[in-house]
Amino acid sequence: MKTIEDLKTRIKELGRQAAEYSQQAAQASKTNREKSRSLMQQAREASKRYQILIQELKRLQG
Repeated sequence: MKTIEDLKTRIKELGRQAAEYSQQAAQASKTNREKSRSLMQQAREASKRYQILIQELKRLQG
């Protein structure tokens, strides 16, 4: 079981990661569509994990 602080730290990391992948995908879309798709998929996956951890944090704090 993770502590609340561990969850908050991981949530921040995943949020940054999702944003970075999304930005990289936007840049790559200009030159490499396949790379852009891959990066957007990674951004979606990071975002899903982010949302799951937010729900877990709410459950622990609730």
